[in-house]
Amino acid sequence: TPRSHSVQNAWSTPGSAEFDFRSDTITTPTTSMLMAIQNTTLFDDGYGEDPTTSSLEAHMAELCGHEAGVFLLSGTMGNQIALRSLLTQPPHAVLCDHRAHILCLEAGGVSMLTGAMVSGVVPSNGNYLLLEDIEKHVILSDDCHACPTKVISIENTLRGIITPLTEVQRISVFARKHGIKMHLDGARLWEVVAAGAGSLSEYGAYFDSMTLCYSKGLGAPVGSILVGSEEFIKRARWMRQAIGGTLRQAGVLTSAARNAIDVNFGVGSNGEGNVLKRTHAIAQRIAAFWLSLGGSIEHPVHTNMVWIDLKKAGVDPQRLRDVAKSKGVKLTRGRIVVHYQISDEAVDRLKDVLATVMQ
Repeated sequence: TPRSHSVQNAWSTPGSAEFDFRSDTITTPTTSMLMAIQNTTLFDDGYGEDPTTSSLEAHMAELCGHEAGVFLLSGTMGNQIALRSLLTQPPHAVLCDHRAHILCLEAGGVSMLTGAMVSGVVPSNGNYLLLEDIEKHVILSDDCHACPTKVISIENTLRGIITPLTEVQRISVFARKHGIKMHLDGARLWEVVAAGAGSLSEYGAYFDSMTLCYSKGLGAPVGSILVGSEEFIKRARWMRQAIGGTLRQAGVLTSAARNAIDVNFGVGSNGEGNVLKRTHAIAQRIAAFWLSLGGSIEHPVHTNMVWIDLKKAGVDPQRLRDVAKSKGVKLTRGRIVVHYQISDEAVDRLKDVLATVMQ
């Protein structure tokens, strides 16, 4: 039996996560996170009295260059509360990438909770939205037959691809000129920072609201943060309560999230000393190896994701999964995600898998 299948999940070891390339949500919480939980405060955050939670919210707001923050259970909850708080009265529409999480992976939540139309745009460069894409598809008209764009939502990273700070700035200038709000789905913004594309606060300067996820990349078991102005966060807390998201002894979760920030993201808005740069280097090695086998990739490798083109290679996804399983590696499709607990042995096994399916 491969070692990855025999090791149990435990605080002291990554366990099977060490060999799991399905997602960066797979990571196992660490012993230092457990220690943080053991030492946390246990006051009621519903009353705003838990210092661990309040400290985390204030810390994240400062890192992102915003006034306030609110802890939430997931990135999806963060996006939905953000959009519901930004959008107050229909008719209104949200403009985003056609592959965006808020459009494809949140169960239609925007239309369900906010009553907004979501318009997906195909980037003209194939990678990320440009101002020219926004200008082509935005609805500014007050014609009663149209649904005006009230929010532009940018996901960064999206499929591991970075939207450059310069492009975000261009879009933001346009949005502010036309009274359109800007939301950042920054579930993996940590990766953008680790790649040297900009700091949390540099990106934060161009958005009215931002969500960041502690369980993607950083390894916390649960949680996301939503940041914005004090007025915006006050409204977001109402929305959180309305959908049952207010927590009681939240320190059990926020202590682990704070540990993930301090230990894995690193110091300051630039994340100095983060553990994510190594995952980017591994992703580059995996991509280079796949290309050396005659394969091709679907997207440029900017951060911790490699999208191998199975269709062009003539590789059946089920065969990929079967071979991976036989070698003690977990894959689901052509998306390979490297997280910080992936071992060198796991990379060697993955290369063996890729070489086998390309024979």
